[in-house]
Amino acid sequence: MHDEGRQLVIAVDGPSGSGKSTISRRVAQAIDARYLDTGAMYRAVTYAVLRDNVDLGDAVKIAAVAEGVELTIGTDPATPHISVDGIGVDREIRGAEVTSAVSAVSAVPAVRRLLVDRQRAIIAESERIVVEGRDIGTVVAPDADLKVYLTADAEERARRRSSENAASQAATAADLARRDRLDSTRAADPLRQADDAVVLDTTELGIDEVVERLRQMLDKVTA
Repeated sequence: MHDEGRQLVIAVDGPSGSGKSTISRRVAQAIDARYLDTGAMYRAVTYAVLRDNVDLGDAVKIAAVAEGVELTIGTDPATPHISVDGIGVDREIRGAEVTSAVSAVSAVPAVRRLLVDRQRAIIAESERIVVEGRDIGTVVAPDADLKVYLTADAEERARRRSSENAASQAATAADLARRDRLDSTRAADPLRQADDAVVLDTTELGIDEVVERLRQMLDKVTA
C-alpha cells in the first residue's frame, strides 16, 4: 500500500507512437494522480517560435522566445490542456507544422534547461503524478518511484500515429524515423532508456493490457 504521506512519481518514456500519452493518462486517472505531458510543453514553445517567425537554426532567438512565453499547463488527466500567452493551443500544437519543427526546438539546450526546471516544479507540487516524455527517467525525474520505457515496432508506431492524424502510413513512418533519429542523437538530454527502467513493448498489447501491467508494476514498488 502506498504511504499517503509520501510523494509518488511515475516516469513514462519512449518514442512517438509507443502509446505514452494514452497510457499515461489512463494510469493517472486509475490511481487518482496528476498527469504531465512534457512533449506538449516543447510543442507549445515550438508553436510560439513559429508564430514569431524565428529561424529554426537560430538557437539564441529560440531560447529568447522560450524565456518570454507564458505557458499554462493543466495536469488533470481527464482534461489536460496547454495555453501559450493565454491562448489554448491543444489542437494547434499537434499540427504538421509544429510536428516537423519540434525536434529542432527541443534540441536547444537553453530550452531544455528552462522546461526541465518547469517540469520539476510541477512534479514537486504534486502528491501523485504520471509524467511522460523522452527524458523523464534519465533527466527530469531520475528518482521516480517507477520508470517505464514504452516501445513498439516501427511499423506499428507508424500505423497508430497515421490513424490518429489521418495521414499516410508511409509518410508517418518516415517522419517518426526522422524524429527518433534527431531526438536520440541530440547533445542535450537525448531520448534513451534509463538503466533502471522497465521496458514494455506494446506492439501486440491493447491499451487496457498495458495499463493493467503498469498498475501491477506500481503495486510492487509501492507495496
